[in-house]
Amino acid sequence: MPPLTALVLQGGGALGAYQAGAYEALAAAGREPDWLAGISIGSINAALIAGNPPARRVERLREFWQRVSAQVPPTAWAGADGALRAWANDWSALWGAVFGLPAFFRPRTMPWHDAIEGPSFYDTAPLRDTLLELVDFDLVNQGPTRLSVGAVDVRSGNFVYFDNRAQRLGPEHVMASGALPPGFPAIEIDGHAYWDGGLVSNTPLRHVVEHLEPGEATIFQVDLFDARGPLPRTLAQVADREKDIRYSSRTRALSDMLRERHETHWRLRQLAALLPATLRREPRVKALLQQLQADTVRPTVTLVHLIHRHKSSETQMRDYEFSRASMHEHWQAGAHDMQRSLHALAAAPHHAEAGSFRAFDYTAPTPKELR
Repeated sequence: MPPLTALVLQGGGALGAYQAGAYEALAAAGREPDWLAGISIGSINAALIAGNPPARRVERLREFWQRVSAQVPPTAWAGADGALRAWANDWSALWGAVFGLPAFFRPRTMPWHDAIEGPSFYDTAPLRDTLLELVDFDLVNQGPTRLSVGAVDVRSGNFVYFDNRAQRLGPEHVMASGALPPGFPAIEIDGHAYWDGGLVSNTPLRHVVEHLEPGEATIFQVDLFDARGPLPRTLAQVADREKDIRYSSRTRALSDMLRERHETHWRLRQLAALLPATLRREPRVKALLQQLQADTVRPTVTLVHLIHRHKSSETQMRDYEFSRASMHEHWQAGAHDMQRSLHALAAAPHHAEAGSFRAFDYTAPTPKELR
């Protein structure tokens, strides 16, 4: 079986242009993903990739991001930095919040205390039209690329994945993954209402790792929020840091847990190999060893972790600040970070042993190898 490449995309609104740039660099290196998994804006980017042939994917991503940023008027301070740029970014975010983005969402009046269908600040019907225009859902469902998008059942609170290997996907599944309340309305699918998957987990990494088949896999995890950061000194910094912590979804803790699980399984197999032959032949021990072998056979995984690290001019409004200037900056940053990651990964030694798990951060000089 050839090595699998997975692209795992976190939610993060306007910051999703970083993922589009990262994909562009990945595709330029000839690493088209076999599996795409996304939450919220990550699910939109994933659908744009899976729903187009490789030759058109970057074009479609760029068209989407140009559309959703086109209606935010530029300011005289868009090219500045520091406080002036922060003000311009916030102004752009407020503009979009008040007037909406025609290719994405539009504001609507809503009686606060009256029961209405799909209560929310915005109507996301424009997003459905955009997805139907830019995504070939026949290709999504019949093509070779696996697509998984996460959402939350509003009534039960349960997290679910819609997967084109288990069901036919349409624009409603992608919209459900990005239906963040109270801004966006819940999306009804087969009698169930769904909200943004980021309410429970903003990264689909665990879903991908736990459903990998035996073999070799490289997972590119592209996060839009950084779990680590400085101690806030102002109320604005508090709001900014709180958002990072809330939506980073403990990706590093999850990758550490996955590494530790792989190492524990390796140690169990090593321990079993030390048992005397006479003991291994006993029926009860033999059955336990067979079960151990079945439970601990794991794929060989390389996790390449990219994290968008925002500039000081980006405030806590950055995930709904859709200015063209910021979109270009995020896109370029994602492409640069992916290029750097691929270069470092190519220089790293290959896996020493089947079933190993290593995590690689592009800021580190070498990956950390685990058995």
